Amino acid sequence: NAPIFGIDDQGLVNEWNNKAVEITGFSRDEVMGQDLVQVYITKEFRVSVKRVLDDALNGTEAANFEFPLFTKQDKRRVDVLLNATT
Repeated sequence: NAPIFGIDDQGLVNEWNNKAVEITGFSRDEVMGQDLVQVYITKEFRVSVKRVLDDALNGTEAANFEFPLFTKQDKRRVDVLLNATT
């Protein structure tokens, strides 16, 4: 299984599957409604991840874009491969 997460047009998390919970340690309830980029993406990747997500929301899909998420317990960096679609 792959981690699957979704955001609305404001960048707020509206989907977070069990694999995303397993990998990051953040429960679905913890992340729902949070700003994905500002809260869970490492600082050096925020601009590029936001651009990819904004492009996807505007109809430009992205495939195999790698970016890091923070884990809950030890704030460890976990690299995730993103395929962004609308």
